[in-house]
Amino acid sequence: MKALIMSLMLLAATTVVSLADEPPFVVPIAHDGVQRVEILGGDYFFRPRHIVVKVNLPVELVARKETFLTPHNLVIAAPEAGISVHESLSRDPQGIAFTPTKTGKYAIYCDKKLLFMDSHREKGMEAVLEVVE
Repeated sequence: MKALIMSLMLLAATTVVSLADEPPFVVPIAHDGVQRVEILGGDYFFRPRHIVVKVNLPVELVARKETFLTPHNLVIAAPEAGISVHESLSRDPQGIAFTPTKTGKYAIYCDKKLLFMDSHREKGMEAVLEVVE
C-alpha cells in the first residue's frame, strides 16, 4: 500500500513538472493572416500554458473545455492591449477573436469558483499570452 501511495505521489509530481516545463507554443500565421490556436481548459489547467503571438495581427483562440460538469471560462483582461475576453467554455469548440495592439505578457485564466473555495485560477487554471513584435 505504501508503494502504491508513493507511486501516485511521484506520478502527480511528474505531471505538474511536465506541465511547467512545456515550451511556449509559437502560433503560426495561417494563409488567411490569422494566428489561430486551439486551447483546452480542464480541471485547473489550460493547454497550451504559454502562447506566443505577434502584435497587430488577428488572433483566434479556438477554445473548449475537457470536462462535462465543471463550469470553466476563459478570461483575458488586457484592455490596454486591445484584449478583453470573458467567455464561458463548452465542450464544443468556439472561436474567440481579437487583435493585440501592445506587446507584453498577459494572463489567461478561469475566474470560476465554488463558495468558500479557491478560484480555479488559484488552483492553477492559468496560462500566459505573450505578444511579441
